[in-house]
Amino acid sequence: MRASQRDADTAEAFEPLRYGARHLLATAETQLTLLPEYTVQSRWAYELGVLRHALDRLDELHEQWLATRDALPAGAKPGTAEFDDALAEHHAESWSCLDDWATHGKTLREINTAARKARSPLAPIPALAPFRRRAART
Repeated sequence: MRASQRDADTAEAFEPLRYGARHLLATAETQLTLLPEYTVQSRWAYELGVLRHALDRLDELHEQWLATRDALPAGAKPGTAEFDDALAEHHAESWSCLDDWATHGKTLREINTAARKARSPLAPIPALAPFRRRAART
């Protein structure tokens, strides 16, 4: 019973993120390619792969759930054993993918933080700025 509740709670917590998750992954992957090599953690590419795989699997499982739900008898609504058992099974199947997001999701924030701290190739180097001003005066 506790595992079933954990699975349902985890699915509910991820739901607001689910629709923007692909955009978050794409943004992090782009940021990762633009970061200076010395700022990149070696695990980030692997963890992004784990997150992408988990999201692909969650999409598959969601499609399966919709098909299962649509195949339930007309009287099977939330609160009935037939519906609730099918939903609990869906949550159980999804849990490991959701756990991957809970475990590795922080990588998205880490990459974004590194990208925000990284110096833009177009930004002036602070140590050279005074030199440029002096050179312009002479």
